[in-house]
Amino acid sequence: MKKILVANRGEIALRVMKTARNMGLKTVAVFSEADRNAPHVKFADEAVCIGPPPSSESYLKGDLIIKTAKELNVDAIHPGYGFLSENAGFAEAVEKAGLIFVGPKSHAIKVMGDKLAAKDAVKDYDIPMVPGIDEAITDVNKATKIAKDIGFPILIKAAAGGGGKGMRVVEKEEELAEQMKRAISEAENAFGNGAVFIEKYVASPRHIEIQILADTHGNVLHLFERECSVQRRHQKVVEEAPSAVLTPQLREKMGEAAIKVAKACDYVGAGTVEFLLDENHNFYFLEMNTRLQVEHPVTEFITGIDLVEEQIKIADGQELSFAQDDLKIKGHALELRVYAEDSLDNFMPSVGRLDVYQPPKGEHIRMDDGFEEGMEVPIQYDPMLAKLITYGKTRNEAIQHMIEAIAAYEVEGVSTTLPFGKFVCEHEAFRSGNFDTHFVKKFYSEDLLKEEIKEEAEIAAKIALKTYLKEVEQLRVPKH
Repeated sequence: MKKILVANRGEIALRVMKTARNMGLKTVAVFSEADRNAPHVKFADEAVCIGPPPSSESYLKGDLIIKTAKELNVDAIHPGYGFLSENAGFAEAVEKAGLIFVGPKSHAIKVMGDKLAAKDAVKDYDIPMVPGIDEAITDVNKATKIAKDIGFPILIKAAAGGGGKGMRVVEKEEELAEQMKRAISEAENAFGNGAVFIEKYVASPRHIEIQILADTHGNVLHLFERECSVQRRHQKVVEEAPSAVLTPQLREKMGEAAIKVAKACDYVGAGTVEFLLDENHNFYFLEMNTRLQVEHPVTEFITGIDLVEEQIKIADGQELSFAQDDLKIKGHALELRVYAEDSLDNFMPSVGRLDVYQPPKGEHIRMDDGFEEGMEVPIQYDPMLAKLITYGKTRNEAIQHMIEAIAAYEVEGVSTTLPFGKFVCEHEAFRSGNFDTHFVKKFYSEDLLKEEIKEEAEIAAKIALKTYLKEVEQLRVPKH
């Protein structure tokens, strides 16, 4: 492998290219007209414009990306995350074109991309599942009977779903018909597939995921867990590794279950197996993400393993150079997704020009971003500006480094989720480790954050005044 095309944009494109370059590989960027001056375009050895700003006319044009790769004598395509990364048809087309897809085989993407097919694939492997049914359902009467059997509250989920779409919590029987209709309609609109299924709603779960690596020589390893319970609208916001609640025994059990899930679909590459952990520390298989996760840097910090490098080596047919026993958790890492959203206005997208953009720097800080000062934040894509990752010998230390990094991060021109990240890191529930996926719903309110910001501004003003008066006083004192 000598040349790799990254079929993505922003921070993940840049992050993949940096590792590829360190491995001595040439890199190719593809970009839309909106990203002409983006850092990933400047960083690549070659860059090709593939269309107008809408992703449907640029980053999702699989055939055009493959054609570009062929024209530039590229050996492999790395899809990053999002866009075409979990598109089985694209993975297949890349292979048919005689190129290497840096990711799993299309079969694994297909199986794990459908939640019902995934459940079916792992059912013979003795992996704990949330009670429910493993078939699509549209009949309300049948759904009511199943719901009564497993007990309310229940969760209606889209089989082809993700990101919280086509998902409804139903507390009582009389709400079922209406919520089912809504879930089916939302699933059809979002995924072109209205299939939904029912499972028991785990009331206060934690969201724990296990990172796995599998090569083409039959080796499958896990790289421990990430805690992703701080979410809003089913979207992860703060992630960390390791989790504050897993014992070594539970970690091992969940790691072994994740390895079984990977084996169930002949997985190859880097992947993530997601679990729900209930208040009694019972865990249940949720789904598998057949790609690199947004939050992969926290795992890299605590293991010292470059996951993109491993992805590329595996795709190149190389055997993993380490065994399960070689892997040890060292320290603690935290990631905040910095979105161009207004945390004081219902997280509304905030587009505009980055008049000031100065990310923090430091020994314990890693910045994965794809923006520079003066750039426009385009409306066509996900509003994530950057990922701010901090590391410490302990969890407390990592949290403290995060608070300091947020304070040093200067952004003007757009609103960001930095104040929200600070709120989370300073909250007692988060600091104690005693929280679940309802953290935002339970503890966060815009009024509370506004009050905090106002108090801080008042304190800062008082300190400034005190300093000023002291300086004036010193000037008044006659020198002898």
